[in-house]
Parts: sequence; structure tokens; C-alpha cells
Amino acid sequence: MNDGYQPETDESAVKRPNAKYKLSNPDNTAKTEDGLVFYYNRERRLENAPEAVKTFYKNQNTNSNFNLFGPLLADKPRKMLFFSIIFLCAVILILSFFDFFNNDFILDKNKIEITAAAYEESTIVVLKKNRKKDDAYSGAVDIAVTPFLQPKFPEQEDQLPVFTHRIFFTLENEEVYRFAVPFASDEMIMLLQNEINSLQLKFKPK
Repeated sequence: MNDGYQPETDESAVKRPNAKYKLSNPDNTAKTEDGLVFYYNRERRLENAPEAVKTFYKNQNTNSNFNLFGPLLADKPRKMLFFSIIFLCAVILILSFFDFFNNDFILDKNKIEITAAAYEESTIVVLKKNRKKDDAYSGAVDIAVTPFLQPKFPEQEDQLPVFTHRIFFTLENEEVYRFAVPFASDEMIMLLQNEINSLQLKFKPK
């Protein structure tokens, strides 16, 4: 009696459902010494890859020492940014060399630096002088200090206190003068005058 059962043969036992499909391209296979077959070929895969991907894999495969400037000059935008930074640094150094960023004041080839500190109802002023050249002025210097008057209060000009003082510049390259002003203000004006020129400056006590 045949109920439709057919015994499984050796051919049907080893036959897979997807046996008729080609799962790989024989041209892309590569055999190793162990007899293993690989169907992935990185070199052929990278042939159609973008240039950035090729550069990445190239850098990954390159055994080199640490390179500081390599990443900074890897492409054109990075090169432009790098050289722009170098240019700005050079400009800042040149301007600093010629005292463009210097807040000091010059009176007849003497550099004047003013610092002040408020103490109770008075102000301690420190004036530092440095000779810029050998022929800098030396002699008497008259000083007048007064609080800074806001432009919106011109009627108070006659009521402002004025402190006067005299110092003497010598031939020393560096000198420091200290004196106390008998009033305090958030902002002050100082006038320095000698036989030749005068200098007016504004400072803020700390």
C-alpha cells in the first residue's frame, strides 16, 4: 500500500531550500592558506567609496609618529583657519610691541602710570614714572586732582574740590610717588604740568 510517502534520498537530504540562489560572487572570493573563503573584499569596496572614506582608511593603515600639524592642515578650510590664526597672532604681537594696547601716558618722554585706592574719605594715589629715553624731562611737575564731573551737572563745577601737589622728576630711570588726596570719588581727573607741556588723564580708584 502506497500512502504517498517517499523515502528521503541522499540528494534531497542535502539540498537546501535556497540552494538555487547564488549568495556570493565567485569573482569576489578570496581563499586563505587555511582554506577559508571570504566574500568581502575591502579594496574593491573602497574603489567606489567617497574620498573622505578613502582618506580615513588610509590614515588608519598608516603607522606614523604623532603629528601635531597634520590634522590642522588636512584640508583647505583647516589650512585657511590655521593661517588666519597665525596672522592674527602676528598682528597682535606687532601692535603690542609698538604700545598700541598700552594704557600708559607719556609726558615729555616719561611714561606715567597711575593707580589709586580709596581709603575711608580719602584716596591714596601712586604715580610711577619710567624714562622712555635718555633725554626725558626732569624737573618739577605740578599735579592737580579733582573728582570727575558728569556732563549733566555743569552747575556743580565751582563746588568740586581740587587737590594740588608738586613732585620732582629726577634722572633715575624709575621713580614712584605716593600722596593722599583728601576726598574720594568713583572717578577722578589728574592734571600734570611742567615748564614745557601738560598731561590730563582720568583714573578710577579701586
